[in-house]
Amino acid sequence: MNTERFLVTGALGCIGAWTVRNLVREGTPTGTIDLSQKKHRLQLLLSEEEIARVQFMQGDIAKLEDVERAFQEFQPTHIIHLAALQLPFCKANPSLGALVNVVGTVNMFEAVKHAGLNNMVFASTTAVYGIADEYGSGKLEHDAPLKPRSHYGVYKQANEGTARVYWLEDGISSIGLRPYTVYGAGRDQGMTSTPTKAMLAAALGRSYRITYSSRCAFQYGDDMAKVFIMAARAGRKGTEVFNVGGDSVSVAEIITAIETVAPEMRGKLTYDDVPLPFPEDVDNRALTAVLGPLPNTTLMKGVDETINIFRQALNDGRMSVEEAEAILK
Repeated sequence: MNTERFLVTGALGCIGAWTVRNLVREGTPTGTIDLSQKKHRLQLLLSEEEIARVQFMQGDIAKLEDVERAFQEFQPTHIIHLAALQLPFCKANPSLGALVNVVGTVNMFEAVKHAGLNNMVFASTTAVYGIADEYGSGKLEHDAPLKPRSHYGVYKQANEGTARVYWLEDGISSIGLRPYTVYGAGRDQGMTSTPTKAMLAAALGRSYRITYSSRCAFQYGDDMAKVFIMAARAGRKGTEVFNVGGDSVSVAEIITAIETVAPEMRGKLTYDDVPLPFPEDVDNRALTAVLGPLPNTTLMKGVDETINIFRQALNDGRMSVEEAEAILK
């Protein structure tokens, strides 16, 4: 009998939707807390029957009383904290970004403490690092100096410090994970979302232009979700934050993969000659030493699955052409 009960914040986002999908399909009771009630990403990945098995609670993680109500109602044994405002939204509204990303994370740790739990997994980001020129060659180590250049990165760095203090003062263990460029169905926001949007364009047969050109670690949403679940079950004492890794691929390679899956897209996909300032690759050996081998879907398989998910959603009406085209704008 499965006695686990997972509470997932940010379950209506990309990684969150993939996390819920994995938990539901293995039969693990799953609850969520989210201010939004828009389930369109979950509807891309799960059937209505599967979604009905999720316990949804509307609440604001920036309000401690809402978070504690979710803990009381759901009685979770494992916590995966993904809720956050992404980089563009933090830039547009730094005060709100700090409230959601920093205060929200403090509230999660407070609720964990008040519930008598002693472990949590949370999402950090590679945006806690600086630009590539500030580091040497080779893969970026997980303990490289943190030099964030955005409000978003600073907020996530604060969360890493918050986790350390809760371990030192309250004995609450945690694992933080730093995703890089996540792709797959449901990835429709953020500065590195345009490769996934190119896959949606392929499902529509539309031309599309990716907004950057450089090589970076590319991580399939399903793999990332599985890593968060693995981390939540690791039972590791102490606190640490890890790079997740992934295959370092160029935008040109992504376009080639899309054109292989959808040959009719040849000549319809282009990209801006704008390199990302971040390091091209990150080292995940410290994480694999803790969790063991990590799931790593090949680029070709991930692209194929993503385009097919979009095609099926368009065919059966879960996503309209108008909704898809709005995402591409």
